[in-house]
Amino acid sequence: MADCAALLGSALGFATMLAKISDSRLLRAAGFGFANLFRALPELLVILIVYFGLPQMLMALSGQRVEIGPFVAGVIALSLIFSAYSSEVFRGAWRGIPKGQVEAAMASGMGPWLILRRIRFPQIVRLSLPSLGNLWLVLLKDTSLVAVIGLQELMRKAQMATSVTKDPFTFYGTAALLYVVISIVSSAGLQAMERRSRRGLAA
Repeated sequence: MADCAALLGSALGFATMLAKISDSRLLRAAGFGFANLFRALPELLVILIVYFGLPQMLMALSGQRVEIGPFVAGVIALSLIFSAYSSEVFRGAWRGIPKGQVEAAMASGMGPWLILRRIRFPQIVRLSLPSLGNLWLVLLKDTSLVAVIGLQELMRKAQMATSVTKDPFTFYGTAALLYVVISIVSSAGLQAMERRSRRGLAA
């Protein structure tokens, strides 16, 4: 679930960042409004709104009953939350790109989209990796909240096992250990990605 939410959230966050830096006042207002909304709402509340509210909204629009499973609802909710925070990360990375590089690309005849693809995007990814890594670790922990809508993820299974065996220490302790292991492995992978992204750069 976390990987799906991170991928979707990163894509939506990048689109939100583009809206925030747009010349259009309407797009800027929409981008900042979206990001501020989902950064202000508690994660648990977003999950409940998506799981219970989104089907009713879709039914009102389509006139047909729409059901959203716990997994899909969890991915959507966590993607929205991740995108709100990642949009600020991407915006900071965008501002961190030297203006001289963009001006040189424009002088050589490159268009806006070619500059985005060849100049801006690779550097945005490199500059964003450390902060995105922190957001990823937070996202891993937030997946435990999806248990409230019935998804049998790690914490939900620990709760079910505890209710049967009456041995909370063993199962919650095991869940905690697994979260720590996943976080350590993720951190190592993210550090490797950061080192790889810096290859060829001047020290």
